[in-house]
Amino acid sequence: MDDYLQIFENNKAWVQSKLATDKHFFENLATDQKPHYLYIGCSDSRVPANVIMGLDEGEVFVHRNIANLVVGGDSNINAVIQYAVEYLGIEHIIVCGHYGCGGVKAALHPTDMGQLNSWLQAIRDVYRIHQLELDAIGDPHLRYNRLVELNVIEQCVNVAKIDHVQRKWNQTGFPQIHAWVYDLHKGLLEELDVNLQAYFSSIRSIYELKITDD
Repeated sequence: MDDYLQIFENNKAWVQSKLATDKHFFENLATDQKPHYLYIGCSDSRVPANVIMGLDEGEVFVHRNIANLVVGGDSNINAVIQYAVEYLGIEHIIVCGHYGCGGVKAALHPTDMGQLNSWLQAIRDVYRIHQLELDAIGDPHLRYNRLVELNVIEQCVNVAKIDHVQRKWNQTGFPQIHAWVYDLHKGLLEELDVNLQAYFSSIRSIYELKITDD
């Protein structure tokens, strides 16, 4: 059977497996969504969000793009974050990168990639910010992995800059922001050893907005 048509057979089998466990599964799922997590990850086909988190359908609100970037001028991700914090009441925002990320690897090299150049510029900016640390790493593979991690951290900072997030912080103290990396070779998630609150505090005077309630 053609691979494309097989997808529909797979879908039918998946539906039957869900109904075999819970005959009201789709009825309940269609009622509403109340996820606790917003997952901002890479579009890489090897990193499916709720699967690696061990969570079911309806438990994770997901946004994915090349190299898990949070770009200020990207109306797509800004809309996702606004909806997540203002309407879904998300309590945790996770930025998850992964070792072996093609977007980060491409940004390490001065290759002209056409329309991708402007998108990858955001990763090159991360390199510029942390150039002293990265250039001091002699092993190219370790430097690459560290850029993956630093990119996640800087995207967490970009989440913290967003007015919808700051407004919700002032109102409820949430959402919490988390920096994760996924290891393709091990299948394991890792929370980066970084004090995001201390990091945010060091730049708070620059990016904190004077939010007023309507």
